[in-house]
Amino acid sequence: METRKILRNRAYLYLTEFFAGMSVMAVELGASRLLAPYFSSSQIVWTIIIGTIMIAMALGNIYGGKSADKDPNPDRLYKRIIIAAIWIALIPVLGKYIILAISAVVIFAVNANFLIIAAFAACMILFVFPLFLLGTVTPSLVKYAVNDLDDSGKTVGFLNASNTIGSIIGTFVPTFLTIPAVGVSVTFIIFAAILLAIALIYFGSARQKSVRAAVGIGAVILACFTGSTDSFAFWEDNLSFEGESVYNYLQVKEDDRAVYLATNVLFGVQSVYVKDGSLTGMYYDYAMAAPFMADVHEKENLDVLILGMGTGTYATQCGNYFDNLNMEGVEIDQDITDLSVDYFHLSEDIPVVTYDGRAFLNAVDKTYDVIMVDAYQDITIPFQMSTVEFFALVRDHLNPDGVLVINMNMRGQKEGNINQYLSDTVSDVFSEVYTVDCKYNTNRELFASNNPEMLNVFRKNMELEDSSALLSMMQEVRDNLTRYEAGPYLMTDDKAPVELLGMRVIDDIIADEVSYYKQIYQEKGISGLLDEVR
Repeated sequence: METRKILRNRAYLYLTEFFAGMSVMAVELGASRLLAPYFSSSQIVWTIIIGTIMIAMALGNIYGGKSADKDPNPDRLYKRIIIAAIWIALIPVLGKYIILAISAVVIFAVNANFLIIAAFAACMILFVFPLFLLGTVTPSLVKYAVNDLDDSGKTVGFLNASNTIGSIIGTFVPTFLTIPAVGVSVTFIIFAAILLAIALIYFGSARQKSVRAAVGIGAVILACFTGSTDSFAFWEDNLSFEGESVYNYLQVKEDDRAVYLATNVLFGVQSVYVKDGSLTGMYYDYAMAAPFMADVHEKENLDVLILGMGTGTYATQCGNYFDNLNMEGVEIDQDITDLSVDYFHLSEDIPVVTYDGRAFLNAVDKTYDVIMVDAYQDITIPFQMSTVEFFALVRDHLNPDGVLVINMNMRGQKEGNINQYLSDTVSDVFSEVYTVDCKYNTNRELFASNNPEMLNVFRKNMELEDSSALLSMMQEVRDNLTRYEAGPYLMTDDKAPVELLGMRVIDDIIADEVSYYKQIYQEKGISGLLDEVR
């Protein structure tokens, strides 16, 4: 038949395999970035993405082989590629709305594992079908490429190699080129267009018209005008900045009082700049007890290291109240550091190193009076900065009377929660460990030292403080500071299940937040719920 002429050139078969493999990996990486602002980019979410995609590919392989044996017409394959391209092109147009709709349904339908179930459902609905279709490519091409058994092994080998090479390139291109340069939405559109072009070349070679091809072209054009401009937080109309880096979704918004950075659409604020220089009312205020505990008013200079600098809220605030601090920061995301200059007025005198916090400690031999650990990847803690080995490294970089302060952004209530694990792990390295819960949010601050006089130093330095606002805050910390009694929960480099522990606490927080609305829904139905949220 006429449409098969192009397939006599095996190079075209290899190109089809190459771009199919590339597109699969691009969609996988795009999926992680599409889901991250809503569900985080933790190992759990990655596991869900990889698992569902492998399911789709396996089913596609089975169906593709059976379909090619039953009807070896290549038109069927390239029509499936067009459908996959249309679906992928529409993901940035509709995906965010579908994710939020799924999340709303899941929150009201289940009592546990909200994020896991919602992320899994979103993956199944958004990504399984197009990747199932792309999974049919390899067995179908084998059918068209193998003419006899003499060179079947070589042909199959070249097809698999083409797919693998395409997958490798499809891993690097989105991560280092398209996502940082043009964003997730345009990345989906680019690879949808590539798949569509492959199919159009096939049908065009035989001068064969295809309704699916016309629909595909329309879908890509539609996505170019709608999907590429849509916001992750599409309900927000006052964002100063929204973008993506290699590591994070980034959102900056501003009101009359302050400027805020969020790296997750649904969960909290990561940095804040208060325009009048006053206290933030957040956990940064509590963390300012660390310089007092390290004898800030009795030392000529106090060396402070901040691991997880963000846009520099803690450094800026400390600079507003202390004039004898030598501060430096470590932030893995250079784009966040850039935002600190553009929107958050971080002093240019404070050096910020773009590096992983633990790797930085391994690379330097300097010691500090205060080390602040405030490193989060979306809503989860990097496991390598939560273990006994890490905190031992922190201890080795503290002066003998130095103080470690850790921000823990979620307070768990159940036995064996993430804060118990972190606190027990710190207690395995430091003799003095105290915690204080923040008054108006779910954060908890932990202070640790091997100086047995840490609290006496704290109180002595409070008496020397001349800022009434800061002194009042330190009195709040003093009155609520609790000595931590260590338990059996430890995290090591070999075993640190921070994602699972974090997800459990998030489940509890979500359950508590939506319990009121669930009750309204049960009593008054959907109409009553809509009346309540208006």
